[in-house]
Amino acid sequence: MKKHNFYAGPSILSEFTIKNTADAVLNFAGTGLSLMEISHRSKEFTAVIEEAKALVKELLEVPAGYDVLFLGGGASMQFCMVPYNLLNKKAAYLETGTWAVNAIKEAKLFGEVDVVASSKEANFSYIPKGYTVPDDVDYFHFTSNNTIYGTEMRFDPDVKVPLVADMSSDIFSRPIDVSKYDVIYAGAQKNLAPAGVTIVIVKEDALGHVNRAIPTMLDYRTHVKKGSMFNTPPCLPIYAALQTLKYYKELGGIKEMEKRDLEKAAILYDAIDASKIFVGTAAPEDRSIMNVCFVMREEYKDLESEFIEFATSQGMVGIKGHRSVGGFRASIYNAMPKSSVEALVATMKEFEKKH
Repeated sequence: MKKHNFYAGPSILSEFTIKNTADAVLNFAGTGLSLMEISHRSKEFTAVIEEAKALVKELLEVPAGYDVLFLGGGASMQFCMVPYNLLNKKAAYLETGTWAVNAIKEAKLFGEVDVVASSKEANFSYIPKGYTVPDDVDYFHFTSNNTIYGTEMRFDPDVKVPLVADMSSDIFSRPIDVSKYDVIYAGAQKNLAPAGVTIVIVKEDALGHVNRAIPTMLDYRTHVKKGSMFNTPPCLPIYAALQTLKYYKELGGIKEMEKRDLEKAAILYDAIDASKIFVGTAAPEDRSIMNVCFVMREEYKDLESEFIEFATSQGMVGIKGHRSVGGFRASIYNAMPKSSVEALVATMKEFEKKH
């Protein structure tokens, strides 16, 4: 039976990425050595990291004056690296979910944090609007896609201060105006590669303006200067990321990915909205096209476990919702084929027909 992978992360990867990476694990670039054992300073791997950097810049149209870094520690490491490098006195944060809460917690270790708005009172089921970002903050930070709660900001905010975004779960799903940002960061395990590498796009002019001493490994300038090679980088995830970037380019780039993502999300949301037993949890205007969260209507709540079992029997994997929301979550990242979304919809309709 075909498996349909709806895990939120680590998540589905394209067959192109999996096959090419698996081949390199056995024999990397014709060297007769595994990707897992070759020196990161070999000319073969140096070419990988340079090509990956160039493709990020090409696909996202990164302007001059920015560097692309491949770092360890996940997006969670960036929760402290951002304020370590950018926060002098005060920063503004938008609180839209668990990862934003964690980022705010870390930033408070380095200075004052102004939480300009929050949707916590409604279990983060919407994106706040109408808030004001103070002009005197060092930067404004937001999380573009909230994996757990299924909400998303699919635009680049217009603010008068430096902008920082955690785009871990929706990077490469829409065009971005990188020139608006000082830092964009994203863990790889949603839309790019296996867990283990984090992409950081950093504006070089934004660095070197804080008064504190920064530990070497936590200073962006260290990694800019050394081309992400200050210490041994996570070679296998970077190689897999390169394959995904090649795949995106081959398909037609980021606008094509967005078109496909919007189509897949519409198929699933339309089915939820038409259903008599399922209902979405996120405000319709803020729905994520990466993570679709839904539950059983109140009168059918006792059927949730039964639906999980039925969906699993039909080849659906990883659709159980996060404990913070309950119900179900279908993560439909770039690598998810439309046919898998259609298979999930068919499963939902069959289950509904039975009940």
